[in-house]
Amino acid sequence: MMSKLLTVTFFSNFLLHHQTPFCEAMVKELGKNFKFVATQPIPQERLDMGYRDLSHETDYAVNSYEDEASYREAMRLGAESDVVIIGDAPDCFVEERLKENKLTFRYWERFFKEGKWKILDPRVFRLHYRLSMRYRKKNLHMLCASAYTAPDCRFIHAYPGKTYRWGYFPAVKTYDSIDGILQSKKRNNILWAGRFLGWKHPEAPLSVAKKLRDEGYDFQMNFIGSGELEGKVHDYIEKNNLSDRVHLLGTMSPEEVRRNMEQSDIFLFTSDRNEGWGAVLNESMNSGCAVVASGAIGSVPYLIRDGENGLIYKNGNHNDLYQKVKYLLDHPEKRKELGRAAYKTLTEVWNADTAAERFLELISAIKQGKASPFADGPCSKD
Repeated sequence: MMSKLLTVTFFSNFLLHHQTPFCEAMVKELGKNFKFVATQPIPQERLDMGYRDLSHETDYAVNSYEDEASYREAMRLGAESDVVIIGDAPDCFVEERLKENKLTFRYWERFFKEGKWKILDPRVFRLHYRLSMRYRKKNLHMLCASAYTAPDCRFIHAYPGKTYRWGYFPAVKTYDSIDGILQSKKRNNILWAGRFLGWKHPEAPLSVAKKLRDEGYDFQMNFIGSGELEGKVHDYIEKNNLSDRVHLLGTMSPEEVRRNMEQSDIFLFTSDRNEGWGAVLNESMNSGCAVVASGAIGSVPYLIRDGENGLIYKNGNHNDLYQKVKYLLDHPEKRKELGRAAYKTLTEVWNADTAAERFLELISAIKQGKASPFADGPCSKD
């Protein structure tokens, strides 16, 4: 275990419920020597969706945007902390420490969501050179918040041998009996949750619902969320007479989303490569859902072992998605098997407590010139 004297600071844009469990786990390990620096206010859009302004509810958060004193404290933490994690935050907070070669971790999703050809854009090249490529020999490492981050790093010859599996770690629930949760789920209940955006592809589960209805399957499919495509989704439901099977539940708080996951047999995650991580995967697996997810999503190759704790379909292939959902409806025991294994993955490996403990062990290994001691899961080399 690392010494309590170690100081660690985590910089990001704002503090959401997807980050607080890791922060709280770090506080348990380091006490007041851990700080989270928020560099901008939480957007009103997030607040309207039911998110809380958590950086004003914790004693470990420093809101650098509020006043000059807070900004100076954030700059001091960036320069003086033993270890810094920097995610979506200005590089001014770590410029001094990088010059001094202090241990620093970037925390990023994939670089090239639109394709690696973007590196040919001079502006994109300059950005990655400034943030990553010029520091390839420095004590700068990458915490990969996507299974596609490490390949992107290798593509631009950045972070050589210094990329580690990471992600987002929303709160993990432990139930008295996961079998009790599985037994209480609503039979053949399918859930989709997210913003109604093009790259999240809400049309994919709709196509599945139509085929299932046409083949005589008994099921209910619920959508949670809102967004620019909501009108088109509603129109599709009406046009294809699916209103008795498909229901739009609107926007819900994170707690309400989790309750719906706990009641659902199957969870569909249909985003494309623009989904950097996708914390709903953590949450639905923790809720014992049998997940069918697109392989292009950043979290999927890390969290899902295809056929063991979930099913992966080929991104954009609606028929592949349909066949996998149909298979789960035909095999209720397989649904329970996948849901049970998914729950185990989250409670035993991919959770904030494990991530915090492993992160401190990784720091110790790096300081001793050793490789990561982990073969898989958070902090393993990618």
